[in-house]
Amino acid sequence: MSNIYSEDIQKKKLNEYLNFLIKHGGSDLHIKSNSQIRGRINGDIVKFSQKPFPKSEALALAKELLRGRFDEFIEKKSLDFTYRLNDEYRFRVNIFFQIDGVSAVFRTIPTKIPTIDDLRLPQVLKKICDESMRGLVLVTGPTGSGKTTTIASMLNRINNTRASHIVTIEDPVEFVFEDSECIVNQRALGQDCNTFSDSLRAALREDPDIIFVGEMRDLETIETALHAAETGHLVFSTLHTLDAKESINRIIGMFEPSEQSRIKISFASVLEAVISQRLAVTTDGRRTPVVEVLRKNVRIKDMILSDRYSEVTDAIRDGKNTYGMQTFDQHLLELYTAGIISKEEALDKSTNRSDLNIGIKNIMLKQKADGQSGGDEYKEDIKLQDV
Repeated sequence: MSNIYSEDIQKKKLNEYLNFLIKHGGSDLHIKSNSQIRGRINGDIVKFSQKPFPKSEALALAKELLRGRFDEFIEKKSLDFTYRLNDEYRFRVNIFFQIDGVSAVFRTIPTKIPTIDDLRLPQVLKKICDESMRGLVLVTGPTGSGKTTTIASMLNRINNTRASHIVTIEDPVEFVFEDSECIVNQRALGQDCNTFSDSLRAALREDPDIIFVGEMRDLETIETALHAAETGHLVFSTLHTLDAKESINRIIGMFEPSEQSRIKISFASVLEAVISQRLAVTTDGRRTPVVEVLRKNVRIKDMILSDRYSEVTDAIRDGKNTYGMQTFDQHLLELYTAGIISKEEALDKSTNRSDLNIGIKNIMLKQKADGQSGGDEYKEDIKLQDV
């Protein structure tokens, strides 16, 4: 009875911390045995408690959260799952053993799927959703840069605008879609299916129009995704790469040299878009996405076929007006000009610092000539209290 009581108490504490995280606009809650509770707010790790969270209480919390999967946790040493706080918020959770006991990280997932406009993403993403009927769309960036949220906003636009069948293969399922114009079937690795590659092959027999495979983790998944795109499906996926140039290089480079010619032809023919993103701190202390967008055209296709990956960034820059493409630095310059980010933040997140610096100086000279002045950068400190 005492163990059940202890587990219930830990769950109540957890919910208090999660509500506190949401209240302050945080993205992640960190729980570690024998350490203070912490959260990530606007990119910074902040202490939520003064007292360490005891090892015994962390274990009790793990038992309460996992219940029938606790033995699986003991065997595998880490597990992914989702935790529902209320009707508005769910969390993607990774729970794992470390040297001091149990740790867990809770990533915030709003129940309401944000729109492309809500996320302040480039308007060209709407055109990609509306015009792409087949092919491969990659969303890339480091962990925590918002790749899954961006794809969710794009899939939901499709869900609300055309009649299709969407199949998602995720680890775990994060945003939950309600059928609108589309039928949406979502499958979670470990719960509904076993591997990305096996589930992707199975999806091809499920009459899909659009497939979202959570991550291009291995050669088999990449090759199956390319095959799916070649056979008339629209495939969305993610990569942990910094930009479009590196994404192309990574996909081709994962194959043996003897296979690369074949893969280049396949990849060049199906690639619809590469959307790469990173997060920048705004002048009011929040975060905004900085996005590079590559869209298919003849020039990009020729570069892939002839190994001229180093020229991809130039092609993106040149395609801004015609195709709606943009480089990171072009977007950073727009954000700086609009007063959304500071000069220092723009330069810190830039791909080519010296070129961006010249662009910023030109903007500042123009503003000076026009009698304008840039807004002062400020950041309000969030006052946190113990829960």
